[in-house]
Amino acid sequence: MSEATDHPVTIAGTGSYLPKRILTNDDLAKIVDTSNEWITSRTGIKERRIAADDEFTSDMATKAGQKALDQAGIAYEDVQLIIVATITPDTPTPATACYVQRDLGAHTAVAFDISAACSGFLYAMKIARRLISDGAYENALIVGAEKLSSVTNWEDRNTCVLFGDGAGAAVLRKSKCDEGRIIATETGSDGRHTNLLKISGGGSACPINKSNADQHLNTLSMQGREVFKLAVNAMRNAAEKVIERAGLTPDDIKLIVPHQANLRIIDAIADRLTIPNEKVYVNLHKYGNTSAAAVAIALDEAHREGKFERGDNIILVVFGAGVTWAATAIEG
Repeated sequence: MSEATDHPVTIAGTGSYLPKRILTNDDLAKIVDTSNEWITSRTGIKERRIAADDEFTSDMATKAGQKALDQAGIAYEDVQLIIVATITPDTPTPATACYVQRDLGAHTAVAFDISAACSGFLYAMKIARRLISDGAYENALIVGAEKLSSVTNWEDRNTCVLFGDGAGAAVLRKSKCDEGRIIATETGSDGRHTNLLKISGGGSACPINKSNADQHLNTLSMQGREVFKLAVNAMRNAAEKVIERAGLTPDDIKLIVPHQANLRIIDAIADRLTIPNEKVYVNLHKYGNTSAAAVAIALDEAHREGKFERGDNIILVVFGAGVTWAATAIEG
């Protein structure tokens, strides 16, 4: 599909929210057979945030969205489109976006969810950009939010060390002549690899009932080595495509914000793109993998820390279950 060119679209504001509770590697070592050294050396993760029992995906999404809207200077009631990317919705129906709409008071917005795992936020960005560019909406709030602690098997040391909770958001609107813009996007998926990273139970194919309730079928399972190989190749290819489509070279890029899943994957991507490590934003050590929220949280933190300025070129690139992948080139 060709890139939207009718009306350039800018990111007018970003926001993020992390729960208060911090779960360290040493804390996990008290639960499963692991250690801080084992986790850090294999993943780069040192701690992650865990939402309270009464804190849901929509709560985190709303708080991140409020920060993004406040920064963008858009009143909550003026939001026209809300897209929430999540694999841990409050309820199967209605959509988590509808709860966010309610809690924001954005009563005239159109609200819906998308499910693309870790790629969801950039999928939402592509959809919202197109809808704004085509003139259907003036603005959009897109959110990546996850309560992965609710779908984590805390008895599996290979997966429970990876995931955390949180939310990140961005406000998109039509760009003015002196503002940055979303330059290029790339999305893709390959359903041949649906078995590599999944939650087997809880859907129509495998409802949770009395006979299987103790089998952890409603928790994340992953074939790590296979996912690693696919992630590196898919993220590199997606990043290369948006860099080329945006008319950029590696030297033109101020910052790469990759999916925060594993430090080895991040390092491999930077190496294959010939991007120096100082141009790669990493907050994985603090939050672990927050799926659809990860790149959104990282973008907001990089923005608020002044890692890029107006006119700088930023590349976002992600990979998730499905398998799915996406990349976006942005002029800040």
